[in-house]
Amino acid sequence: MTFEAEQLGESGPELASLLRELRKRAGLSGDRLAARCNMSQSKVSRIENGRTRPSLVDVEAILRALDAPPELVAEVSALARLANTEWRNLRELRRKGLGTRQAELKGLEASSAHMRYFLLSMVTGLLATPEYVRASLAHSPADTSKAVAGKLERQAVLYDASKQFTFLLTEQAIRWPVVSPLPLAEQMDRLGSLSYLPNVRIGVIPVGAVTPRVPLNTFTIYDASLVTIETSAGSLVLRDGRDVQTYLKEFAGYEECALFGEELRARLAEWSAACRA
Repeated sequence: MTFEAEQLGESGPELASLLRELRKRAGLSGDRLAARCNMSQSKVSRIENGRTRPSLVDVEAILRALDAPPELVAEVSALARLANTEWRNLRELRRKGLGTRQAELKGLEASSAHMRYFLLSMVTGLLATPEYVRASLAHSPADTSKAVAGKLERQAVLYDASKQFTFLLTEQAIRWPVVSPLPLAEQMDRLGSLSYLPNVRIGVIPVGAVTPRVPLNTFTIYDASLVTIETSAGSLVLRDGRDVQTYLKEFAGYEECALFGEELRARLAEWSAACRA
């Protein structure tokens, strides 16, 4: 079964309706299905009414409880994966306005307790100086004023002690000349300063470090519930628990290769001095 990218994330209502219909065909009440799946009746009701997005594990448990045939399991599981995967193309993001995107990210950060960022090619807005933020958006044909303001406003979340942040940056991400040498040195200084925050952990993976795999994309993990993956054409959002666990494992592998604390700050000081030379 194949799908267009635009279909991703749009199959939730169809999935809810299909699961409700399958339960009725099996002659089961919501209570009986919930008992067979070891779920609460309220959760089954929320899934069937489209108020809760079921994970693949939830869907598989429901299908087992309904004794669904293999071909139906395959079809409904594919639909569930679609419902848990969303594609956000860059054209659509620009049409809605880059400021709107910043508001969405602010909401994600507000609702999450531990955020993990793997930064392959550049510094994220949460850690960036104002000049770096403006330069990172300079290529956009859209009005970026609201996006710049939104990125800078979002930085306040770093000082919320109830939240934990782990940032892993490659050496290339830190040293890539997004701005001229002096502002780049100031950006490095800011990274060093933020690394002292008790709830913020910043690590760098130096050139030459042996990593468990070759990283392909920048990605962010919100708690253990959602992953966003950045590409040149847009971003992919994954909500299925097994997909999230895959990225948590990948992140942990890179984390073991990174330098933190004084080792990080020593590298930043060295690179900053080179920019100022």
